[in-house]
Amino acid sequence: MSLIKEANEDATEGRQLSCAASDSSRSAPATFAFDMAALSHPGTERGDNEDSCVTHRESDQCGLVAVADGVSSYDGGEVASQRATEVLVRSFTEQGSGVATMKRLVRAVQQANIEIYDTAVVVPQLRRMCTTLTALVLDRGEALAAHVGDSRLYLIRERQILQLTKDHTLAAERASLGLISKKRLPDHPDRCVLTRSVGRELIVGVDRITRELVQDDVLIVCSDGLYNALDETEFPRVVENLAASSACRALIDAANSLGAFDNVTAAVVRITRSPAKLEPAGLGNRLRRWFR
Repeated sequence: MSLIKEANEDATEGRQLSCAASDSSRSAPATFAFDMAALSHPGTERGDNEDSCVTHRESDQCGLVAVADGVSSYDGGEVASQRATEVLVRSFTEQGSGVATMKRLVRAVQQANIEIYDTAVVVPQLRRMCTTLTALVLDRGEALAAHVGDSRLYLIRERQILQLTKDHTLAAERASLGLISKKRLPDHPDRCVLTRSVGRELIVGVDRITRELVQDDVLIVCSDGLYNALDETEFPRVVENLAASSACRALIDAANSLGAFDNVTAAVVRITRSPAKLEPAGLGNRLRRWFR
């Protein structure tokens, strides 16, 4: 089995489904377009890979990427992460474009959670399996994400990077309460102890994120193996001017060159066309753009 897992556009067989209004886009120039890819590697220290990634394109203006990181301290981490991405895409497409996109996405995450939980109940060897899951949908100029765990979603705009997700870990929660400093997070012993994961309980809390996109935005979904090895401030430099598939490989190669102890997974989306425009430069506009 190859040590590299790769998810390319349209890689999910038999799951193609047109997004709403996709027929009209055939006869008129597309107002929104994107390039996406995902890639996973076991890292420099491990022979197995408990990460999973997927891409799924529904139309020229609608697509999904996701990253799941199976919890390695329990048996079945690889099973949980693989099941999470498979069920996510299946449930998302089965609901159809008549359902609001965010509702479809959250329902798909919940369905993945239920199926992993049910399997863990039935199979004793997998009774504690669970995984992170961060899923991103691009839909006609908007990014919609559902997030559980400590995989992350980043937005790169004008060479600046912003983490859009919050880590569901003991250390991150203590930092948010002011009990520990954020400077201690990278080396804190509880930085990998999850407070929320897919498959651990019958119902899981899912963070929801929406963001309007502009041309040349880059979105990165990754497992902790990437950002723990390669500082996130380096991401904009590494992916600059690269197509999505090349950007995924460049990020993973950069992490491995530094000695990636954990599995490393990255999904990259580059917005190649968008009707939205950047606001004029200026401190007030910059603050509104980042934090609205």
